[in-house]
Amino acid sequence: MKRVDVAYAFICKEEEGLVLLVNNVGGRWSLPGGEVEKGETLKQAVVREAKEETGLTIEAGNIVAVNEVFFHEKGHHALFFTFEATITGGEIAIQYEDEISEIKWVDFEKANKLLPFHPGGMESLVKSNASYMIDG
Repeated sequence: MKRVDVAYAFICKEEEGLVLLVNNVGGRWSLPGGEVEKGETLKQAVVREAKEETGLTIEAGNIVAVNEVFFHEKGHHALFFTFEATITGGEIAIQYEDEISEIKWVDFEKANKLLPFHPGGMESLVKSNASYMIDG
């Protein structure tokens, strides 16, 4: 199986209980993010992907979740790394209409239904924290 690393940005307004989601063409909602390119760090990937998908410049913090999935039909073994992220600039705007059909702030309850991949829901990601370090 081919190993695929994916970096996601958890961009939230904690006090309002909102998280930024993107609707991928085809109808699948996700956090902003995508595949890590060869020679790219996880943090570089999440910053690039967030910009490409939302128009926002972010600063990536620590990892708040790691998920692992085997896509047998595609022959992929995927690792999803989710980083806490803070908006540092830009405006929300779809950059690639052939990839993203909608970007919106969604309350945690609705996000948990759309993305049921995190035990404890989006609320648990706010409290989660694992340091991330690049060595070399």
